[in-house]
Amino acid sequence: MRSRLETLFDSTYERVLRREIGDGPDHVAIIQDGNRRYARSRGDDAPDGHRAGADTTERVLDWCGDLGVEELTLYAFSTENFDRPDDELDPLFDLLEDKLREFADADRVHEQGVCIRALGDVERLPERVRDAVEYAEARTAGHDDFTLNIALAYGGRNELLGAVRAVARDVADGDLAADDVGVAEVESRLYRRPVRDVDLIIRTGGDERTSNFLPWHANGNEAAAYFCSPYWPEFSKVDFLRSIRTYEAREESWRRTRAKRAAALVRSLAAVELDEARAVAVRLRDRLPGDATGEELNEALETGAAGETAD
Repeated sequence: MRSRLETLFDSTYERVLRREIGDGPDHVAIIQDGNRRYARSRGDDAPDGHRAGADTTERVLDWCGDLGVEELTLYAFSTENFDRPDDELDPLFDLLEDKLREFADADRVHEQGVCIRALGDVERLPERVRDAVEYAEARTAGHDDFTLNIALAYGGRNELLGAVRAVARDVADGDLAADDVGVAEVESRLYRRPVRDVDLIIRTGGDERTSNFLPWHANGNEAAAYFCSPYWPEFSKVDFLRSIRTYEAREESWRRTRAKRAAALVRSLAAVELDEARAVAVRLRDRLPGDATGEELNEALETGAAGETAD
């Protein structure tokens, strides 16, 4: 059990972190890793770890509300998870079913205007889980204040592969011209997609990889990544606030980099234009009569060169 001193320290540190961060990201995606390892470290079975992780998920929803995050995507079940033994999968499917229905009926979900959506190859899931997905989506379909995406039977490569195959079929059938294939055409053939591109992706459990999670919407958007060691059931608000601080530091770094690139581009364009102006002036000077015109052109070029040096 945590000591009173540790609790006091965390509470104080939370306030410090909260003062350090600003508006934060709009869309956070989380790889909830470490449930099974957490259970093993306590001498429990894997289903106990998944249940403890579900409690963390509920807390994260509250933290997102406090910080103004508008969309949260949780990697609840990947396509690779189907390879786990049945004695682990069945309790996990039971938990997913129960939590989907529980969230759909929770007062705070409706008070906060949470819309629940499933991302992934949902048809591969057991019927009881699919029914719970339909129930949760139908119960919260009218809400638009906050979006909770739950990635179920999700695999990023499979998602992209399916979209590419769909585009190829449409081109082969003559329903889509190859020259018209662009971002919008690919996105329209992905799994039901997030409302917003991902700004920040978090992974718990110590591994520093994104594991095939939202490659189009996270990697394609150059989302910030935050990796931390606590197992998902141990993930705290301090960890969450640290991830937000990391995101904001990265965004500030990107703003500085983009400003430097823009300035370099302007200087390059100015140099190119000045070179072109010199060439034109030389041609004009050779073709126009009189020394006065040549002197004026030379003076204009010298003034331009001086301005470039001053920049």
